[in-house]
Amino acid sequence: MKSAHILMLIAISFLWSCQQDSKWKGQDALKKVDTHTVPIQKQLKGIFDIGDSIYCSNDFDGARLNGVVLTNDTLVTVLITPENTPINKSPWYAFNIWSSRTKDVYLKITYLDGYRHRYYPKLSYDRLSWHNLDSINYSEDIESKAGSERGFPTNITMKLLISQDTTWIAGQEIISSNDVNEWAKSLVTKQFITTSQIGESHEGRPINLLKIGKVDDKKMILILSRQHPPEVTGYLAMQSFVETICGESETATKFREVYNTYVIPNLNPDGVDNGHWRHNAGGVDLNRDWEEFNQPELQAVKRFIEKKIDDGGKFYFAVDFHSTHEDIYYTTNPELEGNMPGLVPDMIENMSKKLNDDKPNIRPASDDEPRVTSKSYLFHELGAVSLTFEIGDNTPRRFIKRKGEVAAIELMKLMLKH
Repeated sequence: MKSAHILMLIAISFLWSCQQDSKWKGQDALKKVDTHTVPIQKQLKGIFDIGDSIYCSNDFDGARLNGVVLTNDTLVTVLITPENTPINKSPWYAFNIWSSRTKDVYLKITYLDGYRHRYYPKLSYDRLSWHNLDSINYSEDIESKAGSERGFPTNITMKLLISQDTTWIAGQEIISSNDVNEWAKSLVTKQFITTSQIGESHEGRPINLLKIGKVDDKKMILILSRQHPPEVTGYLAMQSFVETICGESETATKFREVYNTYVIPNLNPDGVDNGHWRHNAGGVDLNRDWEEFNQPELQAVKRFIEKKIDDGGKFYFAVDFHSTHEDIYYTTNPELEGNMPGLVPDMIENMSKKLNDDKPNIRPASDDEPRVTSKSYLFHELGAVSLTFEIGDNTPRRFIKRKGEVAAIELMKLMLKH
């Protein structure tokens, strides 16, 4: 079991190193898709008595558990399915398990044909502190390896010691809309930070906005996160980035005297709380709807942006935080000039020096890509120098925090020079 996990990590490391061979190289071609609302399938929520005194539950925000059965005395099999199809192959799972008697069990996570396991299991006993499953208790189905993509299997099995105390199991830390709102409330205690609601999601959840700074809105930056619900590492980087701008350093203080920062920390609250793999409650990938604006979440953002511009403001920089298999900077074509030319390349170069990263993974967009993402819209329509800031699924949490902090510091220094 341990050797299987080691082989998986070697495969991930190899793929990551291959991506580093070219500092600036093009990103994969985007496809334009229909973003009109389509049906989704809701989970059956509840506490499930599966026999032999074993219980599982998905009755909480952020959960994903579509089926569970006690296959034999020691094997619990879980089925994870997406909210609808077609969909990115990034299965999210989150549920908990307990038993009236302490016992060892094997728990197998399975998917429908054509999908691959992405997130290495994380465990918690209080939903707050998380740790990776010990690799000695992890295995992959041998048959699935021949057909795996990017080194990931179709099914995985973990060995667990369960008891009356609840064990939480998830692909990443569970961070619900309520958790995001509580974080935002902790920032609003500072006099220069305010919060407001700019719209509602499909299911009526608020689309909340943080404003950092009290100068006029002539010069602004925009920060986005959680368009894709499971992309927690990107959210963690966003937190560090924003907290640094809110800090008491001389650089942050001066920055707030020149620029207002607007933050939408959870652009897809329905997807987050419903445990979706990728889409909102309208069954759509929000980061493909920045041309048509069919979905209410992006309609709210568009109204907010247009109001600021109509009032004479200008967005100089915009960043959208995401997660993928490795750390990547998705940029616009560096030969094109926005409202602050050279800002992103200089920022990445300065970050790389501070982080001892001599080959940052930079992937600029082609000029003919469909302009359906936040990065494309914000740059081509508003002139805001834009960046999609991707954090790897397995990037160490301490480094994520450091990277977000360094990115904010270098951005503020450069923008103050301009």
